[in-house]
Amino acid sequence: MKVLLKYFLSLLFLIWLIPVSGQVSIQDSALTIPMFYGTYSYQIPQADMAERFGNNSLIGPGFQIKTSSNWIYGLEWGFIFGNNIKYGFSIFDDIMTSDGNIISGDGVPAVVALFERGNIFSLRFGRLIPVLSPNPNSGIVIGISAGYLMHKIKIEVENNSAPQLKGDYNRGYDRMSSGFAISEYVGYMYLGNTRIINFFIGVEFYQAWTKSRRDYIFDLMGPDKKNRFDVLIGPKISWIIPLHRRAPQEYYLY
Repeated sequence: MKVLLKYFLSLLFLIWLIPVSGQVSIQDSALTIPMFYGTYSYQIPQADMAERFGNNSLIGPGFQIKTSSNWIYGLEWGFIFGNNIKYGFSIFDDIMTSDGNIISGDGVPAVVALFERGNIFSLRFGRLIPVLSPNPNSGIVIGISAGYLMHKIKIEVENNSAPQLKGDYNRGYDRMSSGFAISEYVGYMYLGNTRIINFFIGVEFYQAWTKSRRDYIFDLMGPDKKNRFDVLIGPKISWIIPLHRRAPQEYYLY
C-alpha cells in the first residue's frame, strides 16, 4: 500500500509540473491543464430505463486534461442511486403471502426495501470554445463519451432475515443489466484566474445498449432475453481542482 501511495504521489507531482513555463498564465494564455473533479447529475430515465426506474442521481470522480489547443481528454466513473422502482414488490409475487408479505426465517413479515443502484464508466473527449469567458481556458464545452453502464435493483432485507432473498436467490430478482454506453454533453466550464472557483455546469444525454446479466429470473421463470435501450438525460455540475501551477511573479529592479 505504501509503495502504491508513493507512485500515486509521484504521478501527481509530475502532472503538476506539466502546464506552465516562463511567464504565461491562465489569464492570458491557453494552457495544458490536468484536473480532477467531482460531479453530480440528476437524471431522468427514458426508453426501457423508464419502465424500470424513476428519476435518479449520479455522483462520482473524474480526471481530464485540457490541452493548450483546448481539446479535452478524460475518464469518469459515476455511481447511480435512486429509490423509485417501477416494478415495486410485484417481482416477489411468487414468494409473497396473500396479504403481500415476505415471511422471514422467524415466521414474521420481513422488512424489505428496494433501491436503484448502478455504475457508469466512460472515456471522454471534448472541445472547449473560449467564448463568454474570463480567460482562454474557460468557455463552452461540447463533448462525447464511450463506456459501460450497469444497473440493477438493490434488495435490502432488515437483519438479512429472509432466506428466500439471500445470495443467489437475491440475484434472481435484481434485474442486473449492463452494456455499451455513449453520451453527448454540452455546458460551460469556468476556470478562475485565481484558481479559487472552478466548475462545469451543463447537461448530458446517455444512451446504452444493455441486456440481462442473470441466467435465470425467478418471477419470469426463465432468462430475460430482451435487448434493452436505456436512456438517461439530466443536468450536471462538477467542481474542478486544476493542477496547473501559478505563473511566477515578475519583479523589476531600478
